[in-house]
Amino acid sequence: MTASGSGTTLLVIAKEPVAGRVKTRLVPPCTPEQAAALAEAALADTLHAVLAVPARRRVLVLDGEPGPWLPPGFDVMPQCGGGLDERLAGAFAAISGPALLVGMDTPQLTPGLLTVDWEDTDAWFGPAADGGFWGLGLRVPDAALIRGVPMSTANTGAVQQARLQAAGLRVADLPRLRDVDTAADAVAVACQAPLTRFAVRTRELAPVLGLAVPAGPADAACAQP
Repeated sequence: MTASGSGTTLLVIAKEPVAGRVKTRLVPPCTPEQAAALAEAALADTLHAVLAVPARRRVLVLDGEPGPWLPPGFDVMPQCGGGLDERLAGAFAAISGPALLVGMDTPQLTPGLLTVDWEDTDAWFGPAADGGFWGLGLRVPDAALIRGVPMSTANTGAVQQARLQAAGLRVADLPRLRDVDTAADAVAVACQAPLTRFAVRTRELAPVLGLAVPAGPADAACAQP
C-alpha cells in the first residue's frame, strides 16, 4: 500500500473503558476492573497507532466520556444510538471524503496497516479471525453499505464484504487480525505485539488469565508511545 497522505479521515469506534461495560467476556477469569484495564491499554495502543499515520482528520467515535488515555490530536464524536451496524453507519455518515474506520479490539495494529491508497480502490476491508471485521474503509462514505449488516456473528465479515462487492466497489483486503475477546485472544495478541501497552498489562495479569504469557521485553520499553 502506498501512503494515504493527508486525504483520509481515520475513525476509531470505541467504548469508554469502564469496569463492567467493556471486555465482559474476560470476566471471569478477570475482575471487571482488570478487564477494563486491558480494554484501556488496547484503546491507547490503537489511538497511538492512528496518531502515527498522516491523515486529514482523526476522530474518536466514542460511547462514553474521554479520559486520560486519549492523546491530543483527535476530535471526539459521540456514537449514535441503535445496534452496532447503525453506529458504524452513523460514523461514516458524519464524514466527508475517504475514511478508514477501526475498532479498539486489535492493539496489534501498526501504522502500516492503516496506510491506504485510494487510487485504484473504493473500499478497504480488514477481516477478523472470528468472522467479523476489524477495519473498513470507504473512498465515498455511504451509510447504506453498512446499515442492516448482522453484527457479532460468524458471518458478519462475509456479509459486509459481499455488500461492498454487490455495490460494484473495487475492494482491497487488509490482513486478517485477531480481535481480543477472550483470555486466549489476549495472550495470543500480546505475544504477537510484545512492545504494546496491552502486552505489558497482559503479562501483569498472566496468573489471573490462567494461560502462560511468554516473558516479553522490559516493561519500560513496552510503555513507550
